[in-house]
Amino acid sequence: MTVDEALPGTRRKPGFRMPAGACDAHCHVFGPAAKFPYAPGRRYTPADAPKEMLRALHAHLGIERAVIVQASCHGTDNSAMLDAIADDPRRYRGVAIVDDTFGDRDLDLLHAGGVRGVRFNFVKHLGGAPEEGVFRRVIDRIKDRGWHVVLHLDASDIEPLSAMMRRLPLPFVIDHMGRVPAQAGLDQPGLRALLELARLENCWIKVSGAERISMPPYDQAVPIARALMQAAPHRVLWGTDFPHPNATHVADEADLVDLLPRYAPDALAQRRLLVDNPAKLYGFDP
Repeated sequence: MTVDEALPGTRRKPGFRMPAGACDAHCHVFGPAAKFPYAPGRRYTPADAPKEMLRALHAHLGIERAVIVQASCHGTDNSAMLDAIADDPRRYRGVAIVDDTFGDRDLDLLHAGGVRGVRFNFVKHLGGAPEEGVFRRVIDRIKDRGWHVVLHLDASDIEPLSAMMRRLPLPFVIDHMGRVPAQAGLDQPGLRALLELARLENCWIKVSGAERISMPPYDQAVPIARALMQAAPHRVLWGTDFPHPNATHVADEADLVDLLPRYAPDALAQRRLLVDNPAKLYGFDP
């Protein structure tokens, strides 16, 4: 299936050429709802974006590996994500959504299916912070598995939640540059708190989400991403966030890819961001 057959509209080829082994460390699959129903009580219902669409996009962009992140619209039913990973388990990994009803056997099955972390939403429009007891019990159950926790935060919550993050007994990954508003520039409380967290050896940050923190052509996102990459060059990741749920505008993935040489001007930094760092965190073959 070609990208034009799998995806609506016309897709521009990016000018930036991905290095071999490049990884989209944050993307989603949605449905199809007829096979993988959306969760009752979800905060949004996306258009179907099945695994065939994601695979076609990655082929179009020159991306060889991916981390499929479970989105809240599917809740704790990780079936669509696991089904996508099963198509090519050497090239795909996953981040699940779980709660404290998941026992060791459930977590073992997720691990066998390619899952290497769990995700918690703290973002207000997605329901806000998880129940503290559930969060603590899940962290306790996964901390010795070699997994990590992905945290999706509002910028205003980074500083208040910093003490909690500093106590985490496992690696943690902050999504989408902490959703700090790019127009506020480099001297803003959320970014200052994020850069302080970046000093921690167990803190990873995704320099994804330019389309979430700024508007096209995303110039204001560039200094934010570069500051984070300079703070933690070996613990930054990048992803498309396809298909951009709850977006403020239609994002062209080619535009997001073409930001990469502006984030990382030299080939070594590009390789760290796109190949080496995700391979280390997710256990891809060298």
